[in-house]
Amino acid sequence: MKRIPCMEAVVAVLESEGVDTVFGIPGAAILPFYAALRGSSIRHVTVRHEEGGTHAADGWARVTGNVGVCVGTSGPAGTNMITGLYTALADSIPIICVTGQAESAKLHQEAFQAVDIVEIARPVTKWAVQLKEPAQAPWVFREAFRIARSGRPGPVLIDLPLDVQRGTCRYDRDLDAPLPVEVPRPLPKPVRRAVDLLEGARRPIILAGGGVIIGEAAEELRALAEYLQVPVQVTLMGKGAFPEDHPLFAGMAGIQTQTRWGNAAFLESDLVLAVGARFGDRHTGDLDVYRRGRSFIHVDIEPTQLGRVFEPDLGIVGHARPALAALLDEARARGGPRAPGTWARKVAGLRRTLNRRDDFDDVPIKPPRVFREINDFFGRDTTFVTAIGLYQIWSGQFQATYLPRRYLVCGQAGPLGWEVPAAMGVKCAHPERQVVAVVGDYSFQFLMEEVAVAAQHRIPFVIIMINNEYLGLIRQAELPYGMNYAVDLHYGEGGIDHVKAMEAFGCPARRVELPGDLRDALAWASAESARERLPVLVEVMVEREANAAMGPALDAIKEYEPLPELISADWSD
Repeated sequence: MKRIPCMEAVVAVLESEGVDTVFGIPGAAILPFYAALRGSSIRHVTVRHEEGGTHAADGWARVTGNVGVCVGTSGPAGTNMITGLYTALADSIPIICVTGQAESAKLHQEAFQAVDIVEIARPVTKWAVQLKEPAQAPWVFREAFRIARSGRPGPVLIDLPLDVQRGTCRYDRDLDAPLPVEVPRPLPKPVRRAVDLLEGARRPIILAGGGVIIGEAAEELRALAEYLQVPVQVTLMGKGAFPEDHPLFAGMAGIQTQTRWGNAAFLESDLVLAVGARFGDRHTGDLDVYRRGRSFIHVDIEPTQLGRVFEPDLGIVGHARPALAALLDEARARGGPRAPGTWARKVAGLRRTLNRRDDFDDVPIKPPRVFREINDFFGRDTTFVTAIGLYQIWSGQFQATYLPRRYLVCGQAGPLGWEVPAAMGVKCAHPERQVVAVVGDYSFQFLMEEVAVAAQHRIPFVIIMINNEYLGLIRQAELPYGMNYAVDLHYGEGGIDHVKAMEAFGCPARRVELPGDLRDALAWASAESARERLPVLVEVMVEREANAAMGPALDAIKEYEPLPELISADWSD
């Protein structure tokens, strides 16, 4: 077998694993890797900050389902990646971060930029490892891809000492291939018991979490729901797992990102079949309210997720796709498709009667109006990216999603600044798609330097900024404390001029202050971005102290805006 530079073997592994783009910043301690990368088919996008690189790899991974890759040098490059690793671990996103390192013999001598990044990264990765021998290089990377994809997916960090990178190994890419990944199937007995419970329930719902999207199980979910005529709710991470215009869509329950009718439907349910959901606290709120009066079936690929937040009445270990398929097979074995019943009609009635207004004509613009215009203008195949703050809560409450991997949100970790680099990763993966980042003014400022990356590499997408010149979510959280402290970002005429900031990067931008101008601005931004191959910003100046509907429990949501007039409905047979 031919002996080659071990980093050439590593790059060959990346190519065979389906990696076509990596995001990173070269440095002296990672140059042997870059020397091998230079002669490959892989595109390298030089980011401006390693955290931005991890989020770009994250966005690439979320939209492709494959393993994203970020590369950096030693020392602060690795520590800058920690937030991105945590974000990927929290949301079950498979990425690999590759770091350079000082020579092995100097690690104990406090060499320049030598830090024990493996120990630092261990709590926020599935596996953190330092390559010790050149001969191990291709196999460590093969195992990294397998671990990142297996079970509950997540991030891996590989640290590469400079002397090891310079070594050689025996490797033939024609004799190698990706390692198999196990797809655990559920046991038959708990599947039968689950169908017993579904058939015995009067008001069941299916709760689709992010695991349904990660597991490519949207078709199986829809088939089961339609066969049994069971309404379907989604979590924030599950948005897109079930089309929101489907007659069986039952909204979203939660204490922040929720719909009024979704909470009402959940509180009337008597059985919840949760698939690939982790029962996050922003979804459940007060657990006594959440659990009271209903039983739970919890399906998850990771056994230790079962019972982590509360003990379900039935736990099933299995991958979402074969688990839903097995439930459908069992239901089919017991009879034909079920006809729509009173419960499905009642959920549809709740959808008609328990909405929130989004038709405001007020000036300053009320945020729900922005999302009404977004829903009306952009097509079903548009991919949206959003992060954390009031704008994300309004997005979850008002934005409609119809397809998997079209609504990407950093749900658990919530790092500010995630949207622009993540949108960049999405567009690199799918150049043909319309990509829209919905951002807040403060979040945008966290990693706004990544706009320069998109401009340099001609990566076009639309940025819609909800600008209230506040740390809006924290301002609202301060209300019970009777304070408005350290959260006001306004200064001068209007704070940062984001239009001029975008223009400094060489990118078009427009500010909108009237609701009637929103649609034209969105049309302009979409056309301009496609024509110029650049990120384009629409900065929307909204009501500064607008609040989002939220509360401590599903039955205690405080509404801050006028509600539509209540419509009566007949839900009887």
